[in-house]
Amino acid sequence: MIRLFAAIELPDRVRAYLSGMAGGVPGARWTAPENMHLTLAFIGNVEDSLFADIDAALAQVRARGFDLAVEGVGAFRRGRVPAMLWPGMARNDALNHLHGRVSAVLEQAGVALERRKFTPHVTLARLKGSPRARVEAFLADHSLVRTEPFAVEGFTLFSSFLGHAGAIYRAEAAYPLQPRP
Repeated sequence: MIRLFAAIELPDRVRAYLSGMAGGVPGARWTAPENMHLTLAFIGNVEDSLFADIDAALAQVRARGFDLAVEGVGAFRRGRVPAMLWPGMARNDALNHLHGRVSAVLEQAGVALERRKFTPHVTLARLKGSPRARVEAFLADHSLVRTEPFAVEGFTLFSSFLGHAGAIYRAEAAYPLQPRP
């Protein structure tokens, strides 16, 4: 079995900026800068024999490159308890199109994807027992976060290995997007 996801890699300057936001929330496990990415589709655990089919499907994605910017922050919750902090992305039709194309080719290849609404984000921290007031203060302090736009010229298929110190991601294949007009 191999655990896979398709994602957009972030430029070093964006990762550095986001990692500079880390701190001030007890119980937060902050994401290492090298693990920061924007997930397009979480594929999950699949048989090794399906890897070639998934790779071939993703190679069929046709979309143009585009610019993207980090904008705003939020928290996913389990019930009423904050479970994850994230910076989001500025509204972007090209990103939504790419997500749709990636999802479509994976489903055609037989991959069952989650059916929740696509909320483009970067996982900044996972929370365990974090005081709600500190989480709300973090969200308020960073509500206006916005990076300069960066070019998205492709996406990557990653494998993920869960270890005691957290996940280890390895780029398995890269897929370029079409040049802009």
